[in-house]
Amino acid sequence: MQRLIPTGEAARPVAFAEAPQPVPGPGEALIKVEAFAPNRGETFLLEDPRPGLLPGKDVAGLVVQAAADGSGPGIGTRVVGHPALGGWAEYAAVPTHSLAALPDGVDSVRAAALPLAGITALRLLRTAGSLTGRRVLLTGASGGVGHYVTELAVAAGAELTAVTATPARGAALAAMGAEVVHDIAAARGPFDVVLESTGGPGLPAALLKARPGGMLVWFGQASRAPVTLDFFELLQGPERVTIQHFHYAGAPYGSDLAALVRLVEQGRLHPEIGRIAGWAETAGTLVDLRERRIRGKAVLLTGEGR
Repeated sequence: MQRLIPTGEAARPVAFAEAPQPVPGPGEALIKVEAFAPNRGETFLLEDPRPGLLPGKDVAGLVVQAAADGSGPGIGTRVVGHPALGGWAEYAAVPTHSLAALPDGVDSVRAAALPLAGITALRLLRTAGSLTGRRVLLTGASGGVGHYVTELAVAAGAELTAVTATPARGAALAAMGAEVVHDIAAARGPFDVVLESTGGPGLPAALLKARPGGMLVWFGQASRAPVTLDFFELLQGPERVTIQHFHYAGAPYGSDLAALVRLVEQGRLHPEIGRIAGWAETAGTLVDLRERRIRGKAVLLTGEGR
């Protein structure tokens, strides 16, 4: 089969290579991948790839070999999956605990756009707790996670302010009911909950927008810059604020994937897909993701040439 492997080159981060089909373990199903969606964080791993790295965590396709232990969906079932690696290929072995079946009304393109960003959004909002009537600040809101968090939080009754880099990136969030600003300084606090994903100077600026006794959930560092906090500066603002470090990872993912699929099927969640292309265009798409030239998710189709 064909798979994409890292090259270590910034301008062309991946290339095609011949590889054997993966051999699934007892609790894994073999999936014929129809679509996959790279994430911006994965582009950083490709800058200096570790030996043997097989990227790819968000996939949708068809079960062609059911798990030997009898778990999970049977042959012929359309699924969305979140493997630990190896998804940018014609076939991927995916643990059955990280698969969800797809109904007829949810296509592979939208399904592939769900896993990492959608699971992150669900788990992030669970960490924040009930949002009905609460004021929420979301930074770095332009990407897939920001889109899902906004749609879900507004539907849950939150008064959400989203920080985006440009008006174009904020238009979709405003249409969902968020107040959109393009600089943290313009956000009208105080906020009960701050969901912070930029790091660098953005985190302390966002922290100062929290109410005393509020919560900041730190779930990313898109700026790739470390954070410096001033103890005395916080005394002038949100005393006793809680800072909680958050990372979405932790299998099983199947129940969260099923919840996301159900929300899409019901018309309550709408993946924002900024690019759909054949997987021959993966290298260029990865560069555009890294450089923030794609709004929302990018989805690559394995059935469209190379």
